[in-house]
Amino acid sequence: MQHLIILPILLPLLSGVLMLLKRDATRLPRRGIALASTALLVVIGACLVVQSDSGQITYYALGDWQPPFGIVLVLDRLSALMVCLTSVLALGSLAYACAGDDRKGSNFHGLFQLQLMGINGAFLTGDIFNLFVFFEVLLIASYSLLMHGGGKDRTQAGFHYVALNLAGSAMFLIALGVIYGTTGTLNMADLSQKVATLDPNRLGLLKAGAFLLLVVFGLKAAILPLYFWLPRAYASAPAPVAALFAIMTKVGIYAILRVYTLIFGSGAGELANFVQPWLWWFALATLALGGVGVLSARDLRGQVAYLILISVGTLLVGVSMNREAPITALLYYMIHTTLVSGGLFLLADAISEQRGKAGARIVPGRGVTQPGLLGVFYFVGAVTVIGLPPLSGAIGKALLLDSAEPSEQPWLWSLLLLSSLAGLVAMARSGSTVFWKAGRGDSEGPRLKPAMLAGLILLLGASPVLSILAGPITDFTHASAAQLLDHGAYAETILPQSDAGGGS
Repeated sequence: MQHLIILPILLPLLSGVLMLLKRDATRLPRRGIALASTALLVVIGACLVVQSDSGQITYYALGDWQPPFGIVLVLDRLSALMVCLTSVLALGSLAYACAGDDRKGSNFHGLFQLQLMGINGAFLTGDIFNLFVFFEVLLIASYSLLMHGGGKDRTQAGFHYVALNLAGSAMFLIALGVIYGTTGTLNMADLSQKVATLDPNRLGLLKAGAFLLLVVFGLKAAILPLYFWLPRAYASAPAPVAALFAIMTKVGIYAILRVYTLIFGSGAGELANFVQPWLWWFALATLALGGVGVLSARDLRGQVAYLILISVGTLLVGVSMNREAPITALLYYMIHTTLVSGGLFLLADAISEQRGKAGARIVPGRGVTQPGLLGVFYFVGAVTVIGLPPLSGAIGKALLLDSAEPSEQPWLWSLLLLSSLAGLVAMARSGSTVFWKAGRGDSEGPRLKPAMLAGLILLLGASPVLSILAGPITDFTHASAAQLLDHGAYAETILPQSDAGGGS
């Protein structure tokens, strides 16, 4: 079990490199390798959740170089939860891709695995510089996956996506240089101790570096006003890629939650919780603008992209409240929105394939080939993503609304409920247009393949499961929130005495 922490990085790295090197291999073995690797990743993620549920924080020192000087991977409840969530989303996306989307371009499976490696590494790293490294790994893979299959729209969206993220990477490096220059370390545990005792003359420079990091993470999370790349990029991407990208904004949210709770949280002296007031207003603005965007969307894929923006605003509101109850709520809601949003991207693609020329546009046209089956999927997806009882979206939003203090309630309740109403109107309009106002479908037209059906069931079917298991899941997210806010336990585990071994 000592080496289990590194497997979510090592497994997709090895399988991805293998498939990129063996480019002359037939597609069937590559699909088999990819599916087996991702399914094993789900098992590993579940094992990490079980291991972390003991409450003990563990770390893995690569090369046995001890922190704060060596590279460490850290496992706590939060990182285990994110790795497990990523693996489940990836398995559903990959299953759908194996119905034929993987054949539309080269090296799909290898790049898919390398992106998983970057995402998992970002969740497990205990060092901000290596967070940058894993960001770059996942971004480089995402550049190619976004343009998988080619096309004018994907190329244009991909260009904007690449340009913005290259600018974000440059700002990330500058921020790291400023933080290292003022503190002498980039290890998160070490930073959490040094920030509180830093020379007051250096606080201004460190604060500037921390704000620059917030801009970078805000770009990844797609917070207002840094969200403009997301709707077009997600709407243009191939469906399995867009579904996997549902976790990409959560990487930015995770980074904000981890860095500004652990390093610049309540134990940071004069810099304690200084970004939370900024986050609160930007999160509310993102929530409001997402509601406007979902009403203005002209196709199903763009609609789902704006629903993701609503979820980003909802999650960041929880981060900005910076208390145990809101963090408990946002972690439950994060599981829900990641899986359901990914499933809705797959569903939009399935509807588009069966509608012929009308595609994913919200216009009357030819009906779908399987209106009953796709209608059930659409109804379940719409109910849960909007937040109607009894599915998981309602539970997550109710937990978040209940966690608000009296001074926060007028803003949060009004904007969250109005954005939910906007989602309800938009989903009802598109559903009635696609299913009720449509003509008769082609009985000989495309139908859901078994792999497509498996992906839809895994991701959209997660919502009823989350509702049934809401009790134990919220118990775990509550324990995760308490552990995250316990800064001392994290630092004491990662910075042991000099005679400690390679793991703890």
